[in-house]
Amino acid sequence: MQTSGYNVLMDKKLSKFAELRVNGAAFNESALQEAARIAIAVSLKVQKGEQVLIISNPRPDVAAIAGALYDASIDAGGRPILLFQPVKTQLEFADPAVLAAFNAKPEVVISLSDEKLGKDPVGIASPYEYDGVKYDHIFHLQQYGEKSCRAFWSPSTTVESFVRTVPIDYAELQRRCDEIKQVLDKAIEVHVTAPGGTDIIVGLRGREAKSDDGNFASPGSGGNLPAGETFISPENGTAEGRICFDGSISTHEGELIINTPIECIVKNGFVEEIRGGAEADQLLRTIEAAERNARDFERDGKLPAGSGELYARNARNIGELGIGLNPAARITGKMLEDEKAFGTCHFAIGQNYDEDAPSLIHLDGLVKNPVITAIFADGTKQVIKV
Repeated sequence: MQTSGYNVLMDKKLSKFAELRVNGAAFNESALQEAARIAIAVSLKVQKGEQVLIISNPRPDVAAIAGALYDASIDAGGRPILLFQPVKTQLEFADPAVLAAFNAKPEVVISLSDEKLGKDPVGIASPYEYDGVKYDHIFHLQQYGEKSCRAFWSPSTTVESFVRTVPIDYAELQRRCDEIKQVLDKAIEVHVTAPGGTDIIVGLRGREAKSDDGNFASPGSGGNLPAGETFISPENGTAEGRICFDGSISTHEGELIINTPIECIVKNGFVEEIRGGAEADQLLRTIEAAERNARDFERDGKLPAGSGELYARNARNIGELGIGLNPAARITGKMLEDEKAFGTCHFAIGQNYDEDAPSLIHLDGLVKNPVITAIFADGTKQVIKV
């Protein structure tokens, strides 16, 4: 039968077909199967008997990839479950049945969302706590706190991107990621400049970089597929200068290629002013919506009492600096891939990865051709090659 633009034959597997068509484009089934096999067997290293929770949406690209991953999980001896929910945006909640699936404590979690997995209303209203750290999503609790699962998430991915950017040399990627991580871990701050006008310094004291290198085989590990970045949460309150986004950016209204650069003036770690054209207006609308929603959520009991202003304030926080390292990635208007492209870095506005700057948003924006200079405690400097 024909369903959502791709063939599905329901027997032991979900996707036995000679050719896949998504949004009018033809893809060879074997290429998608091979990319899915690499994701399951090489990146996640799924073992016999492991529960694999796959969450997706009934949209052609992500649903097709989810079906291929389901099949690859069976081939690896896993026990996959595939759940579809409606598409969720930056500010929407996941469906209750999806969140309830985490109670089964799956060893592997895969989020193939057309946009986002969705927020956890229970975790936001009363954060989970593990070893003194609070988490606002059950997924984050299990992965980062309890370390009971490993995972990858691929928001807004496409079949074309998945089959092109997943089959890469992961040993080489891991070498590149680790090399940059070691530099960032030693640095006390970094200075980022770019031809588009970016000129900003962010502090890194007390921060440790993370590598999205495709090695998601151990409990508590996880990242994107396509993989390919080293990233770090800036020291809170330290970012100073100007970011000029000139590649692409994610907003509540969708992801977009930037035609008119977006200039963000940053003081004491927060975006104080946004300048530009239509893209800048869209970014500002998303930030303002996150600020309003944070206050409304506290009023409605969806955020802990007294936390609304904190969440609202952090809607302007500089929460991430990431460096793209995937040789197959390019700028396409899909941030999942864009932020992995060589010759780019990205800053995120909103929540960080160190769980000490909570926000309702995390908006990645791309800067092209940056010069990233690490500055060490003894005053020496090192340019990071991107």
